[in-house]
Amino acid sequence: MNILPVIMAGGSGTRLWPLSRKKYPKQFLALTGNKNEHNTMLQQTIKRLDGLNTLPISLICNDDHRFIAAEQCRQIGQTQASIILEPVGRNTAPAIALAAFNAMAKFNPQAQQDDALLLVLAADHDMKDSAEFCKVVKHACPLALDNKLVTFGIVPKTPETGYGYIQQGEEVRVGASTGRKVAKFVEKPDLETAQTYLDSGVFFWNSGMFLFKASTYLSELEKHQPDIYNACKLAISKPTQDLDFVRIDSDAFKACPDDSIDYAVMEPLCNAEGASNAVVVPLDAGWSDVGGFAALWDVKQKDDNRNAFEGEVLATDTHNCLVMSEDKLVATVGVDNLVIINTKDSVLVAHKDKAQEVKAIVEQLKAQNRPEVDLHREVYRPWGSYDSIDNGERYQVKRISVKPGAKLSVQMHHHRAEHWIVVSGTALVTNGDKEIMLTENQSTYIPVGVVHALKNPGVLPLELIEVQSGSYLGEDDIVRFEDLYGRV
Repeated sequence: MNILPVIMAGGSGTRLWPLSRKKYPKQFLALTGNKNEHNTMLQQTIKRLDGLNTLPISLICNDDHRFIAAEQCRQIGQTQASIILEPVGRNTAPAIALAAFNAMAKFNPQAQQDDALLLVLAADHDMKDSAEFCKVVKHACPLALDNKLVTFGIVPKTPETGYGYIQQGEEVRVGASTGRKVAKFVEKPDLETAQTYLDSGVFFWNSGMFLFKASTYLSELEKHQPDIYNACKLAISKPTQDLDFVRIDSDAFKACPDDSIDYAVMEPLCNAEGASNAVVVPLDAGWSDVGGFAALWDVKQKDDNRNAFEGEVLATDTHNCLVMSEDKLVATVGVDNLVIINTKDSVLVAHKDKAQEVKAIVEQLKAQNRPEVDLHREVYRPWGSYDSIDNGERYQVKRISVKPGAKLSVQMHHHRAEHWIVVSGTALVTNGDKEIMLTENQSTYIPVGVVHALKNPGVLPLELIEVQSGSYLGEDDIVRFEDLYGRV
């Protein structure tokens, strides 16, 4: 039995702004674990699989996030991961189809092998009991091997209005494994309806997690959504390998309809006459989709006043609050049920009951074309990161961190000069036709139009201050001549 974890790492997590940004969304953040122990949402999702005997993971992510995803996989030893890049987002049904076609190419039934069981997971969910999760997945495997499309229904604890629901039908049994037919999927209800669902005992929260054979999923997709099937088949028919990444045909995938697996496959199965291969298996393992700040507060450890604090926080007469501070002291007095999020460039204050409406702020940021919607002040690159610590009309100051052995592209700028001062570590600098080695407190000046490069030849991180000056300081004023990471 080959279990192939398919981890969907797309999405922008707008309900968690300003923590989550378009270019660095929530699945790559350490929201619920210790930040010093490689506990991002993606990494926790991968670690959750330790109790299963699985094939190397298949990760679906946006092209913009490829280096973040690859680095986070590398940090926890997932060097064999297959990272499939989506040129554009097309929702879950096409993403899973790409993984299914890729799996079928690796596990050919005609070669006396069963095709893989795809265990489809979101990269941004929290699960308190990994052992129970693995136990339930193992229990569901015989159902999936019998050509059932299994979804995992979360046993509800409260009348939650933020989740969709699954109504269970009659029992389905394969050997010792049991599940329930999916009677129907229902949208997020109002509070009164949610309470009715909870009281009935026949509804589960819709987790968005699935288990099925790659061939079974593709067969149902072709039957119910041939346009998605054909577009994805064409897009991945001739994949190209780019470093750690699998690239697909961009034009073919852009032509694919945008649809979720629920709408594209699971709901048509429920509506089909006599259909029995859409099956729900209950899961009670402390699951949360961490879809907003109220959910994040719910999963975090809290003090005696039911406050969840992270970073430097001082509080007096404060109750039921979520306060997270990235770089400065936050003090609260006489407040209740608030969300206060401080990042290096933004502060959010919201009532916890209204925290889902943060998306409206994101829409305002987009309308005003503000950079805070896309990037944090500290921006991560495949070679390290930079933090824009000061800027003015014709200057900008950045703190740059370069990983050991990493190198920035060979490049030049048309509109700005740069002055580099090494704070710690060693820098190998190409400055025009000269190559120089700089150490702590040494510097170099790079005039406008001069070709230059920066490498960290040491075994410790390189930290330097970059002072830019000129008529235009945008990140798009870069002409790259050579780049290890395939950027242009």
